Amino acid sequence: MPASEVPGVIEFLVPGDPEQNTGGYRYVRKLVQTLSERGQKARVTGLPGRFPRPDEEARQALDWQLCQMPAGTWVVLDGLAMGGLPDIVGKHHERLKLLALVHHPLADETGLDEADKQWFYDSEKRALGFVAGTITTSHHTAQRLVDYGVVLGEVRVAEPGVVKASDMPSGGARGQQGPSHLLCVAHLSPRKAQHHLVEALQSLATLPWDCTLAGSCSRDPGYAESVRRLIAKAGLEQRITLTGELEDDELAGLYRRADFFVFPSLYEGYGMVIDEALAAGLPIISSNGGALADTAVRPGVVQFEAGDVQALAARIRNWLENPEELTHARNLAFGESERIRSWQDTAADFSRALHDFGSLHRHSVFAGNWLTARESADHRARSRKLTNRLSHWLKQQYESRSAESRAQPPLIVDLGAGRGSNAMFLVRSLKVPQTWLAIDQDAELLREAKQRVEALGVPYETEEIQLTPGNMEERLPEAASLITASALIDLVSEAWLSTLVEAAAARRSAVLVVLSYAGSFELSPTHPDDSMLRDLVNRHQHGDKGAGAALGPDAVAVLQKLLAEKGYQVELDESPWQLDADDSSLVRMLMEGWVEAATEIAPRSGGRLQTWLQSRNAELAEGGLKVWVDHMDLLALPPGEVSWQA
Repeated sequence: MPASEVPGVIEFLVPGDPEQNTGGYRYVRKLVQTLSERGQKARVTGLPGRFPRPDEEARQALDWQLCQMPAGTWVVLDGLAMGGLPDIVGKHHERLKLLALVHHPLADETGLDEADKQWFYDSEKRALGFVAGTITTSHHTAQRLVDYGVVLGEVRVAEPGVVKASDMPSGGARGQQGPSHLLCVAHLSPRKAQHHLVEALQSLATLPWDCTLAGSCSRDPGYAESVRRLIAKAGLEQRITLTGELEDDELAGLYRRADFFVFPSLYEGYGMVIDEALAAGLPIISSNGGALADTAVRPGVVQFEAGDVQALAARIRNWLENPEELTHARNLAFGESERIRSWQDTAADFSRALHDFGSLHRHSVFAGNWLTARESADHRARSRKLTNRLSHWLKQQYESRSAESRAQPPLIVDLGAGRGSNAMFLVRSLKVPQTWLAIDQDAELLREAKQRVEALGVPYETEEIQLTPGNMEERLPEAASLITASALIDLVSEAWLSTLVEAAAARRSAVLVVLSYAGSFELSPTHPDDSMLRDLVNRHQHGDKGAGAALGPDAVAVLQKLLAEKGYQVELDESPWQLDADDSSLVRMLMEGWVEAATEIAPRSGGRLQTWLQSRNAELAEGGLKVWVDHMDLLALPPGEVSWQA
């Protein structure tokens, strides 16, 4: 991350007391501590009020805290704090760099009625739409947020770490005689399902065991009291202990004295206690609720179906009655303890996420500005002849269909769609019903494209993905009538183009590729260093732009040859930019880009190139500079189709 993008202080906002000993609060505390140890200033602030369905105190607290922060501050909002307050998040999202930290979606909490689930879903979905990026504690949660309209490319995962067993305060030795000591660590709540553990243990009352339920009883006092009553009714008061919330050293002692760990949770966004128990060398019986289906599949862990009390009891009975199997599981857990992630790992993942979000934001802003600046010149330059021929072909194809199939308009797939400039031109130019799929790897640009193009009244779907030779056949729709791209193919490799042609031929799709750089540009008046700059830029064009060694100015000829080999009818037409003082913003960005590319190829010429740029900018400011850039448009129709008659 460039120095200008490194956060001064990262502000974490959580609901209530940050010192609470649940997994989510421990995650934030340990992350903040470790970031600070790595030299990145970070602090956590608790918000008063009721969360996650906020009261007025909570609303005012979040708004006040965000108001106090200087513009540009990086703020990490815990999902519990932000999910119910989308209007407050939206109020500040342009001024601050807001990130969401989501352990699991609020609507996935156990015990909610359908109305509450819908309220939390709608509210959190709106809030997530305002943040610059989302960090989750598991890949399960990252995937789950797709259902909330969050693009996977805007999510980063920073799984929890643990304090290594060797770093834990010393506790008592794990007992070898007498009853087996079972440990469950979680605040008492219906989702953690301690009542299922009590019910399972009730059926095992004749076996030698005792059990400790460690965790806060105050987060859901009604549920905690129901667990106490269940224990009393089963006559297990002397064998099951509720400790309430414990300090770290007390908790470490319980881990060291336990024989095995039991975790009956119905749903987890990650399940930090699994790692903590493994770090202590404890074998584990865990449910498969939520992310546990993935995160708890580890050596030393056996699982059961979440909510199945009989299966839980059977797992416990097996270890109580078969010490050799428990010993085997303990040995596996001990081996796994050496591989558990540390908080340094988590902090490193988090720091990379900040870098990515900063880079994504900068890329989208630059790309958006560049695409905005060039759109008018692009539309002026495009070949009307090829556009008209394509419109005629699509109309013939559409009208030759049966009445039933005409209910589905031709599908146009736009590759590298950016902010939708290609569609903005073609939707108005093609005299036929149409529907669009836009593919790009920049989610911010796709959102802008969708908003712009749908305003023209055509269906416009988007997909965020980087197309590669390995995934192109799979990701391009079979029903594509037209595959199109603007200012793209000079950036890709021959292998990429070959795969595209194979996919187009398999679908019998038309191909329209426009505004491909053709290797020449001229400026008037001329300058002695124009030819040097042009040669360096063309050399740079053949570098890797993310899709292999780029074809640069050779791309159109290569594509023409590949399509012709498949029997396509191919026609080319020039589409040059002709720019003057009315295009000053575009010309300035264009020349700066040329000089940057040329300097990468010839660093020792950097001073000379900067002198060229200063001279050209002065001419541009005076209104006397004209620029001509050679582009080429290509239209290819499938073999055996209609003629070129327009």
